[in-house]
Amino acid sequence: MGQPEVRKLVIVGGGTAGWITAAAFARLLGQRLAIELVESEAIGTVGVGEATIPQIIRLNAILGLDENEFLRATSGTFKLGIEFVDWGRKGARYLHTFGDTGMALGNVGFHHYWRRSVAEGAPSSLWEWSLHQMAADGARFGKLDRIGNTSMTGLAYAYHFDASRYALFLRAYAEGRGVTRTEGIVESVERDGESGDLTAITLKDGRRVEGDFFIDCTGFRALLLGEALGVGYRDWSKWLPCDRALAVPSERLPVLVPYTRATARDAGWQWRIPLQHRTGNGHVYSSGFTSDEDAADTLVQGLDTKALGDPRPIRFTTGRRESFWAHNCAAIGLSSGFLEPLESTSIHLIQSHVSRLIQLFPRSGDPAAMRAEYNARCSAEFAQIRDFLILHYHLTTREDSEFWRYCRHMEVPDSLTHKMALFAASGRVGRDVDDLFRDASWVQVMLGQGIMPADHDPMADQVSPAQLAEFLANVKTITQRAVAGLPSHEDYLARHCPADASLLAA
Repeated sequence: MGQPEVRKLVIVGGGTAGWITAAAFARLLGQRLAIELVESEAIGTVGVGEATIPQIIRLNAILGLDENEFLRATSGTFKLGIEFVDWGRKGARYLHTFGDTGMALGNVGFHHYWRRSVAEGAPSSLWEWSLHQMAADGARFGKLDRIGNTSMTGLAYAYHFDASRYALFLRAYAEGRGVTRTEGIVESVERDGESGDLTAITLKDGRRVEGDFFIDCTGFRALLLGEALGVGYRDWSKWLPCDRALAVPSERLPVLVPYTRATARDAGWQWRIPLQHRTGNGHVYSSGFTSDEDAADTLVQGLDTKALGDPRPIRFTTGRRESFWAHNCAAIGLSSGFLEPLESTSIHLIQSHVSRLIQLFPRSGDPAAMRAEYNARCSAEFAQIRDFLILHYHLTTREDSEFWRYCRHMEVPDSLTHKMALFAASGRVGRDVDDLFRDASWVQVMLGQGIMPADHDPMADQVSPAQLAEFLANVKTITQRAVAGLPSHEDYLARHCPADASLLAA
């Protein structure tokens, strides 16, 4: 059945998901849509998505946000990657950076030349040539698009920030561009008796909010897509068994390092995110392998600075909705599914779904083709990120706890098994074309977790041993010089985007 023109968009739920959605739609489709966001201050948000990946820079650019103003308002810091501690084995650590290591030569990735040098008796770590690793080790940061006059790319970065402040920042942005905010709790949802489409929501005080298209940002509850429309949930906990988290802020780190840390624990892992005014911490764990009390003890004992409160519990089931858009309703954020924050993809998934929905948003008529395309692309993205997360758990030699024994020996999706086997044999990455994670990411994590390829690309044999040694030495020297010219992370923040004094005291 044909659908009348979409004139009124209703977003149900606020937080990071709701206000990113509202801001983006107001910026890009606000000329033809009336946009209303319904939320209640009485309903809390998860609000711990404090680490991001570089794609957020594109979102901020589309919105026209000033980077320094945004970081001042959110007490933000810069992020060069995630340091993984004790994952492949106890005592091991590596940095999954956002950038390339070294430089390609003759269309052959740098890690193949490095692998050849190891085979020829020069044992070393790939990260000795990593600009991002060197900067992270020295707690340095600066804007660097390219290294000198070479083809080597500079620092790729993302942000750490206070998620609740980011939502407030975007709320002001969206309201300034015509979005109407309505305070209220949803009491009931109305559907058209013939088409099954949503037509309105009724609030507890009796007010009725009508709409032509609805976006569900109600979190894990999925009030519209899940409860009202009955879209089921696909459970992936057999591969990603963590189902709970505890979050607690602590005092500011003495040195603001430009990276997130993820430390493996006996039944999960612990995050540490440096902000200008405090440190974000949390313990993601499996209730099947530890108690809530022991998980809380593990979190508190693992803090680097004094806790500023009691741990806040969060429960979840890793997986996704069977579809992301049904009838005239799409789910954005936690209502669409949940992939744990190990690789900081939560805010990215909000962003990518909003961008995709705007690209495919129906004007009028039957939206079936757009809806099918949206669901297919969102499904593929979820599966690709899922496999990347499973890789961290499964690719380990740890046998020191029941949790890690389970992860090491569990069966994983065939798509991931193929990627691991291909890299182990040849150092090549069987990356899907639209995969969020680049070749460099797969290489770093598979090496960091313990896979040493049995061979390298034969094209890396075209240079002589002397030429190889000179190439590697030159890349390292150039990279070291580039890092030496960077200011400290602290100095860069103080100079360009210091948090407002009132926020630091909050």
